[in-house]
Amino acid sequence: MTSAVAIRTVATTRLDFDLLRRGCLYFAIANAVVAPFAPDPLAYGGGALVPFVLMTIIGQPTMPKGLAFFLLWQWGQAFARAVLSVLDGESMAASIDGVDVLYAYWYALASIITLAVAFRLVLGNLASPTFSEYHAHERWRPPDLATVYFVAIVASVALVFLSRSVPGADQPFQAAAQVKVIALFLLCTYVFTTGRGRGALLAAIVVEILVGFTGFLADFRAVFIYVAVAALAARVKWSGATTAAAFAWLAVLLILALFWTSVKFEYREYVTGSEESQQIKVPLEQRLAYLGERALNIGDTKWGETSYLLLTRFAYVDIFGQVIGVDRGTHEPIAARQWKDAFAHVFQPRFLFPDKPGLSDSEVFIRLARSDPMEQMRLGTSISVGYMAENYVDLGFPGMLAGIFGYGLLLALVVRYFMTRPLPWMLREAIVMGLAYNTAGTGMEVSLPKLLGATVMFFLVWSLMAKFALPVALRWLDRQAGVP
Repeated sequence: MTSAVAIRTVATTRLDFDLLRRGCLYFAIANAVVAPFAPDPLAYGGGALVPFVLMTIIGQPTMPKGLAFFLLWQWGQAFARAVLSVLDGESMAASIDGVDVLYAYWYALASIITLAVAFRLVLGNLASPTFSEYHAHERWRPPDLATVYFVAIVASVALVFLSRSVPGADQPFQAAAQVKVIALFLLCTYVFTTGRGRGALLAAIVVEILVGFTGFLADFRAVFIYVAVAALAARVKWSGATTAAAFAWLAVLLILALFWTSVKFEYREYVTGSEESQQIKVPLEQRLAYLGERALNIGDTKWGETSYLLLTRFAYVDIFGQVIGVDRGTHEPIAARQWKDAFAHVFQPRFLFPDKPGLSDSEVFIRLARSDPMEQMRLGTSISVGYMAENYVDLGFPGMLAGIFGYGLLLALVVRYFMTRPLPWMLREAIVMGLAYNTAGTGMEVSLPKLLGATVMFFLVWSLMAKFALPVALRWLDRQAGVP
């Protein structure tokens, strides 16, 4: 007589697109309960549903995870305006720029969904990695990956300095400077998939936060984004401890963001000696001492006012609405001027066209928003109207979606190129993360010429890096690990 033994298999929950999509659905359902009490119920509820729609469109296992950041970051900037209307207790249509802000909100959400559709069309059939491709990065050693990261961060600092010192060459140097992002992303995925090298990763995170805080723009948030997207790429096991770590990670980010929001105006004036300059004149040790002193007095922070100011800064719809109102009254006399300027910026390199005028977000802001850009800077917002507003001025609505779709196809084709290179899978994911942050680290507020130029320049720089520089680094890592 034979006996059968039933073995119960327990499915392991991992952080992937399926889990992310489920989380977005729960988020939409929870906000659907709140929506009827919002000043703009349909706008609030519809905006809360968009992340689920986005993750449903792009949620393929082989879809590069950096594109999830690209879409969700810009959705957050739009949806923040709906949250702001709840706090204000008034409709977006009741703001200074009236119903145009509500139009801008819907146009922005439609644009983000259009980008997702373009990504799915080009990248939806990417081949799955082989077992060896997916786990190739695990053969290296933590100290060697840490060495690569610290060499990369030195190179990145030097490249950023060159981008500011060499006129007309900022975009190629900025693209190459993403080597730091790629090295850190690779270190993160190694730690998440092997469990080794936690100390090296923690040291890298501390360095990133400190370096980020000492700059003029304080881009400390970047490391939080890199680590979160790397966890998604590595498909970390999701458990109660992971949930607690994720909330702690988000809490630290919010605390640092609120601290920076409370000190940035005084800090910038202190390090530059002026309200209008961005050139740092104070040595590093004095900058750290200033921030340290303010951190010791963090209890004096007015958290409510600071939180509102941070949300106002993050939301990026009102300027778009302002542009819509101006365009209704005064149409741009030159047809498709923004796209023409963008193509001229990309395809007229300064070494061949030395008389090419430099990009000026202030000039575009004055022309399209009919407002004082310095007033926006004093309020803590960027002076760019953003690429969506520029698309609208050229093509109107729904015509602007064609321009957005065209750019989405271009970005997706560049991504597809890197995702099909003969490189370890996590290195491909890292390159796409560098591309996503290089092109849209500031989200909706990046101008059309900069967005297009950054995408093309990243492709040119990193296609060369992938062919010549990265194989050298990979061979060094293999040799150090004793891999033939």
